[in-house]
Amino acid sequence: QAQLVESGGGLVQPGGSLRLSCVTSGFSLDLYAMGWARQAPGREREGISCITHHDGTTHYADSVKGRFTISRDNAKNTVYLQMDDLKPEDTAVYFCARYYYCTGSAIAPSAYWGQGTQVTVSS
Repeated sequence: QAQLVESGGGLVQPGGSLRLSCVTSGFSLDLYAMGWARQAPGREREGISCITHHDGTTHYADSVKGRFTISRDNAKNTVYLQMDDLKPEDTAVYFCARYYYCTGSAIAPSAYWGQGTQVTVSS
């Protein structure tokens, strides 16, 4: 059975950085696109980034472009989200997702989700 386990969330001050990790198991990571989405209290889940499986092309939402970097290490079965220059509006639960393909940074159809990790940006 496929599993996605996120880690690396926490409390950080504005302007700080965090790196989220998503360790995968139960499937061949190199066959799938992978993404990150987030959900703030009272808001819908929004896709923020995606990386393709065939050439590593990356996509970002405008809200995080230039501050967040998605990457993958297929040998370690892990996907990362480096988050720099964090802002209070980045506060949310962050989810790792397995996609069949990227649709820009948006949540793709038939997404398979991890359990999420909380990121709080506050002074």
